[in-house]
Amino acid sequence: MSDDSSVPDSPRRRYLPLLQRVAALNALLLVLAVGATIVVLDPSRVSSVLLDEEGVLVVVVLVLAVALNVYLVRRIVGPVQTLTALARRVDLTGEGERMPATTATSEAGELALTFNEMLDRLEAERREATGRVLAGQEAERLRIAQELHDQVGQDLTAVLLRLARVETRVPRELRGAVIEVQEAVRGSLEDVRQIAIELRPEALDDLGLESALAVLGERLAERTGLRVTQRIDPEMPTLSPDVELVVYRVAQEALTNIVRHSGVDEAELDLEHGGGLLTLTVSDRGRGLSADHVAGTGMRGMHERATLVGAHLTIGPQSAAGGCRVRLALALGDGR
Repeated sequence: MSDDSSVPDSPRRRYLPLLQRVAALNALLLVLAVGATIVVLDPSRVSSVLLDEEGVLVVVVLVLAVALNVYLVRRIVGPVQTLTALARRVDLTGEGERMPATTATSEAGELALTFNEMLDRLEAERREATGRVLAGQEAERLRIAQELHDQVGQDLTAVLLRLARVETRVPRELRGAVIEVQEAVRGSLEDVRQIAIELRPEALDDLGLESALAVLGERLAERTGLRVTQRIDPEMPTLSPDVELVVYRVAQEALTNIVRHSGVDEAELDLEHGGGLLTLTVSDRGRGLSADHVAGTGMRGMHERATLVGAHLTIGPQSAAGGCRVRLALALGDGR
């Protein structure tokens, strides 16, 4: 799937472009003006003016004037056409595309500057709103994880202890059933523990990003059989909690998609930095993305998280042979 897709011209447009209309109108006015001048200055030569050398010269001058008019009109109208095309394809979830080389030297330049400022405001408001939503989601995840651990987990543990006492008191023929119930409760307890960890990974808060990613790979291997080959730069820079959380969530979602959709049991995770850039790459050699693939909630969530910290996310084929690669790139600056 390509992130940088261009939107075709809107099918609702049923009019001539502004350049053609203005150029045609100017050419018509020019021809009428020349014809009126000939009629006023020498009416007797109107019928033969196109047949002599002077007539040919008039036609040549008219053609050159029309060509010059089209060139000048194109220079004036061009920014408006570029702005229209940009307005059709602009995507606030992607990288900030703007009108290039905009200066307030004309109405078109002023319109382009205003459009760029509007996009800046919209993207800032979107980032702020997305940040509030994601922060609320993380807070709710933490609350639910704590309740699962403190309430549900403790209740299930208490049930296991009571079943252990009951096992010694029931008749021998019923002990097998009690043991089955114990195993079922123990499995439920492990599921609750796993859900709590996925909601809010303790390793991320306690040990940092590298350890959290290692634990993520180990737990996926235990639960799903997916073998994750991890290559993490041993000298990672200090990252802010927001950046660490975004990197972790993108890696988690990418690996989860591999488990669900790739059809393979191997994946690769690379986390490196260099040249002021932090790069996370998660890839597999499975089925890949179909040509008509539609981004789901998980992919949209990854894009939103990337936008929140100013990172660039690309999702596409791993190679010509297939597979899928998720790449998150973040320019490291002060406070990262």
